[in-house]
Amino acid sequence: MSISLNAVRLGGKEVLPLIEGGKGIAITAGASSGPWAAAGGIGTVSAVNADSYADDGSVIEQVYHGRTRRDRHEELIDYGIEGSVTQVKKAYDISGGNGLLNINVLWEMGGAQRVLHGVLERTKGLVHGVTCGAGMPYKLAEIAANYGVHYYPIVSSARAFNALWRRAYKNVSELLGAVVYEDPWRAGGHNGLSNAEDPTKPGDPYPRVLELRQLMRKLGIGEVPIVMAGGVWRLDEWKDWIDNKELGPIMFQFGTRPLLTKESPISDTWKQRLLALKPGDILLQRFSPTGFFSSALKNGFIAELVARSERQIDFKMMPEDGFEAVLELGRKTYYVMAEAKDKALKWFEDGFTNPLKTPDDSLIFVSADKAEEIRTDQKDCMGCLSQCKFSSWADNEKNTTGQLADPRSFCIQKTLQDVAHGGSVDDNLVFAGHNAFRFASDPFYSNGFIPTVKELVERIKSGE
Repeated sequence: MSISLNAVRLGGKEVLPLIEGGKGIAITAGASSGPWAAAGGIGTVSAVNADSYADDGSVIEQVYHGRTRRDRHEELIDYGIEGSVTQVKKAYDISGGNGLLNINVLWEMGGAQRVLHGVLERTKGLVHGVTCGAGMPYKLAEIAANYGVHYYPIVSSARAFNALWRRAYKNVSELLGAVVYEDPWRAGGHNGLSNAEDPTKPGDPYPRVLELRQLMRKLGIGEVPIVMAGGVWRLDEWKDWIDNKELGPIMFQFGTRPLLTKESPISDTWKQRLLALKPGDILLQRFSPTGFFSSALKNGFIAELVARSERQIDFKMMPEDGFEAVLELGRKTYYVMAEAKDKALKWFEDGFTNPLKTPDDSLIFVSADKAEEIRTDQKDCMGCLSQCKFSSWADNEKNTTGQLADPRSFCIQKTLQDVAHGGSVDDNLVFAGHNAFRFASDPFYSNGFIPTVKELVERIKSGE
């Protein structure tokens, strides 16, 4: 069916109410966000470890030389700023000044505020706004105001936005571009599920967005657009949301569909994998070193993490009630439950000979090779997160969370960099929204058709 999309006025310009969702580690880059803006929407450049280029046009590999984590963290920030500036300028050139460009930042990434300042200082006049989630970005409005750009906080509930507004945003209301409601069950990447919400029971987004709109009206910002993000595939499925007086002005963000375009920088292998996905191939899980839930492709990487956590037993260093079975592993003695000892000995026989302690007084059992890989990745940490469960890094004076590093997680920087630059789609973390299986059944992609960004935007505008 035909959909009538009304343009919205943002930053003094009329644009389509269509936003390209930000995807970090070199995925939402200038080559794809520039054409999205050129088509009249809002393109998004990820400011999370974006690529920069050598004189010959090749991607500069982000290699770290610092001896300490703090030294490597400084290198990370430099890479982040330089790459993001490069990609913003590339996107702007491609856009021809049409549409708008946002940058996307994860608030819990290492050095987020310093990266934001560095990028915005060097891209004045090119960037319309900053989209930011993965945490509670209280200082986002203040930073945006320093550079005269708009800000687009990502929330998954009215309650979260209310906290942001009352603490900080009410002082910079004029630069609030839109509020992004990101569905915590359907969106790809990191998700904002609260402890009170069941990850296996997706909620209806309509009442949650309506609650957000009602709050915004009470706060006097009822005409600021809300961006529906997560689970948006074709607009004819959202026709009841468009020009809905109860919901007010609504925009739509597409994160997964832009992965499959000619301009998308992901590998051809990754693109072909998207075309072959089936329902249930995306898993909402909590292995991320951020501590957040995240949605990613079920593959060998995720399967290994699942198996790693399943090979887990509780232990005590001294005998206690119920923990009386003696488990001797090398020079270490642990006290475990009798049935746990039997499991551990079986895993040991199967080649999982290295027990690793977790912060929860448990042991996981991995192979010698996997144990060495985990220890090396933890040692090589460059502080890509403000707090990391996997390495125990924290962006504070002591550079530590004060907790034991958790071997059930992984180095997110390593795996996302690898898959973004042609690494295995099966052996790396591959984020995707829960609608990604629809590539295989959508007639637009029949016979393996991969559109340009312009063709995709035209298809979306048609309602399909």
